[in-house]
Amino acid sequence: MFKKWGVLVMAITIFMNSNLLASEQGKTYESRDQIPEKFKWDLSQLYASKADWQKEKAAVEDEIVKFKNFQGKLGRSAQTLQQCLDFMSEILKRYYKLSAYASQLSDQDTRQSEPMAMRQEIDQVGNKLSAAMAFIEPEILAIPSDKMQKFFAENKSLAVYRQYIDNIQRMKPHTLSPEEEEIIAHAGLMSSTPYDIYGIFKNADMPRPEITLPNGQKVTLDDASYTLYRADDNRDLRIKVFEQFFGAYKQFERTFGTDLYSQLKKDLFYKTVRKYNSCLEAALTPNNIPTSVYMNLIESVHENLPTLHRYLKLRKKMLGLDELHYYDMYAPLVPKVDLAYSVEEAENEILEALQPLGGEYQVVLKKAFNERWIDMFPNTGKRSGAYSSGAAYDVHPYILMNFMGKYDDVSTLAHELGHTMHSYFSNKSQHFINAHYPIFLAEVASTCNEALLVNHVLQKIDDPKKRLSILGNQLETFRTTLFRQTQFAEFELKVHKLVEKGEALTGDKLSQIYLDILKKYYGHDTVTKIEDLYGIEWAYIPHFYYNFYVFQYATSLCASTAISEKILKEGQPMAEKYVKEFLSAGRSDYPIPILQRVGVDMTTKVPYEEAFKKMNRIMDEIESILKQMEK
Repeated sequence: MFKKWGVLVMAITIFMNSNLLASEQGKTYESRDQIPEKFKWDLSQLYASKADWQKEKAAVEDEIVKFKNFQGKLGRSAQTLQQCLDFMSEILKRYYKLSAYASQLSDQDTRQSEPMAMRQEIDQVGNKLSAAMAFIEPEILAIPSDKMQKFFAENKSLAVYRQYIDNIQRMKPHTLSPEEEEIIAHAGLMSSTPYDIYGIFKNADMPRPEITLPNGQKVTLDDASYTLYRADDNRDLRIKVFEQFFGAYKQFERTFGTDLYSQLKKDLFYKTVRKYNSCLEAALTPNNIPTSVYMNLIESVHENLPTLHRYLKLRKKMLGLDELHYYDMYAPLVPKVDLAYSVEEAENEILEALQPLGGEYQVVLKKAFNERWIDMFPNTGKRSGAYSSGAAYDVHPYILMNFMGKYDDVSTLAHELGHTMHSYFSNKSQHFINAHYPIFLAEVASTCNEALLVNHVLQKIDDPKKRLSILGNQLETFRTTLFRQTQFAEFELKVHKLVEKGEALTGDKLSQIYLDILKKYYGHDTVTKIEDLYGIEWAYIPHFYYNFYVFQYATSLCASTAISEKILKEGQPMAEKYVKEFLSAGRSDYPIPILQRVGVDMTTKVPYEEAFKKMNRIMDEIESILKQMEK
C-alpha cells in the first residue's frame, strides 16, 4: 500500500509540474532539482555513477599501450591488419562513450568544476589514444594497392573496413611519417583550448545584463533569454534586448577576438603541416567534398540576394514599419498569434508530422520521448542552444534542449530528433567504423524533419493569421539557414584567407569584417538598417570554432528540401529509401554518392536554385493571403 501511494504521489507531482512548466514558458530554472526527472536526460544509461566512469577510463588507459603490439606489422598479413582495426574500433567505441558522458555531465551545468575536470581528463586520454594510434594510417598508406586487394580477398572480415581504408589511402598526400603523425597527435592536447575557453567564458563566467520586462519582471539576458525575447512583439523590448545583449559582448570584443584568432591560427597550423592549399581545402578534403561546392553556395546566394531582399521588404510590410532594423528580424510577422506549446503538445505535433517516415521511425521517436533521451529545459549554467549526440554507439543518442515553449522550440526539437534518428539508424545498421556519418550529411535529416513539421502544421491550420505565421516561420528558416549560414560561411572564409596571408586579426577588425558582410546581405542602404553595434554578433556564434562547419546547414537545407518533397509526393517507397539508403548509411560511402542515392546531386547548383524557387513560392502564397485579407 505504501509503495502504491508513493507511486501515485510521484505521478501527481510530475503531472502538476508538467502543467506548471507548460504555463511558465520562457523560464530558466535556478536549479536542476526544480525540473521533473522525466524532462532530464538519464546519463545512468551510459554509466551508473561517476565512479564507474572513472573505472572505465582507467581500463581504457591501460588498454592503449597494447597498440604497440601492432606497430610496424600492419603490412605483414591481412589477419594482423584486421586484428588491429578490430582493437582500434573497440577502444574508440569505449572512448567516445566516456567522452559523451563527461561532456553531457558538464553541459548540464557548466559551473560545476568536477565535470569540467572529467572532460579535461578524457581529453588527455584522447590525446594519448591519438598518439598511440598515429602509426595506423601511415602504415596502411604504405601497403601497396595490389597487396591491399589481396588482403581483402584473403580475409573477408576486412570488408567492413574497405571504406575506412580507401579513405586513408585517398589522403596519402596529406599524411606524414609515423613520427610526424605522433607529434601532430600530441599537439591535439592544445587544439581544443580556444573553444574550451570560449565555452566556459560565454556560458559560465561572462557577466550578463539584467533587463526589466514590460510587466516589471527582471530577467537575466543569457543566450536562452535572448533567443526568447528577440522574438517578442514589443519593439521597444526588442531594441533593449539587442542593445544590452550585444553590448555585453562588445565589452569583451578584445577577449573574443584574441580567442577566435587563436582558433584561426590552429586551423592554419594543420593546413600547413598537412600540405593543403588552404584551410578550406583542409576542412573539406577529409569528407571528400570539393571546395567548389562551398564556393558555388556563396556564389548562388550572392546571385539570389534579391530573393532575400524581397522577403525583408515583405517582412517590413507585414510588421507595418517605416524602416526595418536588424532587431526586427525575429519579431512575429503576425501579432498576437497563439503558437505556444507545452512539451507534450510539441511531442504530439512531431509524432504526427513524421508519420510519413514509417512505423519503426515512430517507435524510436516514442522511446526518445519516454525513456529520457532528452534534457529539455534551461537551467542556470546549462550550455546554451541545442544539440544531439550519437557518440555512445551501443547505447542511444541524447538531445540537449533549452525549450522555451515557442514554435521555434518545437521546430528545434524536431531538428535535433532528425540528428538523433540519423545516429540511431546508422549505429544500428553499420559497424562502428562506418557509423558516424560525415558532417556534410549531418544537417540533412534534421532540416528534413523541419520541412515535414511545417507541412503538417500547415495542413491543420485554416486561420489566415496563423497560416501566415507558419509560412513566415518557414521563410525564416530559409533566411536563417540558407542565407544566414552562408553569411557565416563567407565570414569564416574571409578571416581564414586573411590569416593565411599573414594578417593579424583583432576583435575590432573581426567586427568590421562581419559588419560589412552583414550589411551586404541585408541591403543596408536600401532594405534593412544595420546598426554598427551588431558587427560584434560573430562573438555570439560558437560555430566559428568548428572549422568550416556552418556552410553545411545551407547545403543540407537545399538537400533536405528536395528529399522532403519527394517523401510527401512519392510516399512509402521514398520514405523507405530515405531510411535505408540515407539514414542508415553512416559513412559507409562518401557524402556526395550517398545523397545521389536519394536523388540529390550537390555538385551542381540545381539544389540551391530549387530552394530559392520554393522560397519565392512561399512568398507568393503569403502575398496572396494578404490580398485576400485586405478585401
